[in-house]
Amino acid sequence: MGVIDKRILNIFVIVFLTFATFLWSFWVFHISFDIQIIAIVVLIRILASILIFKDFSLSWSKVTQKTFILKSIVYSIAFVFYAPFYYGHFFLYFLFSELVSYLFAMNFCMYSYYLLVNRSRTPKNKTLVIYGAGKAGLGLEEEFRNSQYKIVCFVDDDQRLQKRSIDSIRIISKKQLKEKIGPNNKYDLLLIAMPSASPKRINLIYERLRPYFYEIKILPPLNKILSNSLLSGQLKNITVEDLLARHPKDLDKNTISTFIKNKVIMISGAGGSIGSEIVRQCLKYEAKCIIAIDHSEFNLYQLVEELKSDKLIPLMQSVLNETSMERAFLEYQPDVFVHAAAYKHVPLVESNMEEGILNNILGTKICIDLAIKYDVSKFILISTDKAVRPTNVMGATKRICELYAQNVDAKNTQIMAVRFGNVLGSSGSVIPKFRAQIEKGGPITVTHPEITRYFMLIPEACELVLQAGAIGKNAELFILDMGKPIKIVDLAKKMIELSGKMDVKIEFTGLRPGEKLYEELLLDDSDHKTLYESIMVARKTDYSIEQLEHDIAELFVCNDKLAKLKEILPEFNHQNNERVL
Repeated sequence: MGVIDKRILNIFVIVFLTFATFLWSFWVFHISFDIQIIAIVVLIRILASILIFKDFSLSWSKVTQKTFILKSIVYSIAFVFYAPFYYGHFFLYFLFSELVSYLFAMNFCMYSYYLLVNRSRTPKNKTLVIYGAGKAGLGLEEEFRNSQYKIVCFVDDDQRLQKRSIDSIRIISKKQLKEKIGPNNKYDLLLIAMPSASPKRINLIYERLRPYFYEIKILPPLNKILSNSLLSGQLKNITVEDLLARHPKDLDKNTISTFIKNKVIMISGAGGSIGSEIVRQCLKYEAKCIIAIDHSEFNLYQLVEELKSDKLIPLMQSVLNETSMERAFLEYQPDVFVHAAAYKHVPLVESNMEEGILNNILGTKICIDLAIKYDVSKFILISTDKAVRPTNVMGATKRICELYAQNVDAKNTQIMAVRFGNVLGSSGSVIPKFRAQIEKGGPITVTHPEITRYFMLIPEACELVLQAGAIGKNAELFILDMGKPIKIVDLAKKMIELSGKMDVKIEFTGLRPGEKLYEELLLDDSDHKTLYESIMVARKTDYSIEQLEHDIAELFVCNDKLAKLKEILPEFNHQNNERVL
């Protein structure tokens, strides 16, 4: 039936239902039948349906709660027009009763047609449970209503919702769900519809219900859900990042916005994992412009192609080129400098010691000196937990950078360092490596059964870096709260479990050169808290800047660089090149 026919059918429905509800009302109230009033009410209702919201063209096969509201408004407006005309001829409650009967009949017919047309013709041969009876859960229920999945129940931790139902689908507790499934049975799919839940809570749900389902999917975090797309299309397999992510409760976006908005931000290492996220965050917080410095053509190309922002100015140059760096400072006059450029891969720096020392220490020194020379308001050095009692060259270079940042004569510039552990998903992270090894069928290679590391998501770390920069004063060393360290072997086991490839083996290869079992975030217990629990400040380490500059200059030219590093850093305990278990 064409669109025009359905519109005519809507008019016929108005005529038929008006006659039916008036006949019913005449009979109920024992009032004599009057064809004239019915005819006038029919005419006014038809005119209202045509003129208000184009009610006569509303599709019955796609009705929603909004459709019910619109129809109620249309016929209530019609009532306002005809009711006064008959006041005194008929009791007002008679006319109102007829209107209520009409609205009930209209919406009953409309929703009955909707259920008839949209009833699932797909055999429901799979079982589905939705965890979360909130807005996201209701949206998923609607989208899966006509699928091959039979929605068995909702699960929700809110006791007020339990024992209720949604569209005849019960809401139950985890305990009731386990009893319903039984110890020797499994349902096909669990959807965790809790985009605002913490990773800790998601992990707890996953661990407790994993044995009862063949597949578990989740929605992305609330800030990543696309409002103009179906929720079912945004479901994804649960990943180790979802389980390890930590969303700081004291993230102060207003403070970050005030710090970044309308400022010129210069970022070194802008094409790397940390640097590129700092760029994204600065765009998000409305920086005036962002000077993105990186010596990698490919990294800068990827960044420019991804962001496509006229606020982004890419500079392809090395932080070791003092002339080109000074030209950039002179031309763009940055308000804030974020130094993320560094060689960070421990074994590679061990085998390329001279380049690692030059890039990390000299590159940082050049950037700090130029920031001071050109009165940059704030300089933020990205550091690492490997700088604490370093056992490798990379960690030692970053510790020297921290010392220089804390002790240099900063004049009008506030220089601070921010120290944190591993970030999930970075180019040097173990997670992409483990994922590739699992795809190949294994084995996953772990250096030692007891090795542990701190982890944090890149966006979380970068926002906290900017927050620390906003509150920081000169010579401060900030430490981000990384939570509890995680055993790498446990991480590997979790990734195997999530992949479903339980036959993948774990192989221990021995510690790599410069690698230690446990990373630390503090030199001692002298740290103190800031306004935010997620950010702490370490005690300043004093070091004569004249002596430090002399030692750094000697480090660049001496033959025994390890000995010089140990002289500068007495706590540097370099590991040998032998692999140990």
